[in-house]
Amino acid sequence: GPVNLITLSTGLNHGVHNALRFVAGATIGFTLLLYLIGIGLSAVAERFGWVLEALTFLGAGLLVYFGYLLLTSVGDLDRGAHSKPTFWQGVALQWLNPKAWGACIAGVGLFELDQSHSKLLFFVCLYCVICFLGIGSWAVFGSQMERFLRTPKRRRVFNRTLGVILIFLAISLLYQQFLGERLG
Repeated sequence: GPVNLITLSTGLNHGVHNALRFVAGATIGFTLLLYLIGIGLSAVAERFGWVLEALTFLGAGLLVYFGYLLLTSVGDLDRGAHSKPTFWQGVALQWLNPKAWGACIAGVGLFELDQSHSKLLFFVCLYCVICFLGIGSWAVFGSQMERFLRTPKRRRVFNRTLGVILIFLAISLLYQQFLGERLG
């Protein structure tokens, strides 16, 4: 997904240490969303459907922004020269991603987490660790790719490919949310 792609690119271009802020934000954002859906936020989202539509537009915009940053990257590894995704961007990306909402709603429903607060808390804590390790592994993988992408030209091609994929994901997200429902 988009969080993993951004983490991969950040690990490559800025190193694992600098990617951890974004990883922590994405982890906290997702687990907070999971918790709040478990205590009833999904009912609010269902009642006010326009909120999810607005989140979809904002999320697609954020993906296009990250894609643009990757597309315009020059490919050098001057770690201070590039914009690094922040903690708050990691949080926002999870909250603006309808697929994250869907995964949280499905998890709460499947495991009946809305029936037991202690079960919900256990699941949220467990998922926090799993999420951090899972997303963080993409940062490590990205930092290790530096050996294979030694030249600025290779990094530029790699970053542009990821940028195109992120923009495609944004368009796909909008299509699925708005046209897919109406056509299918």
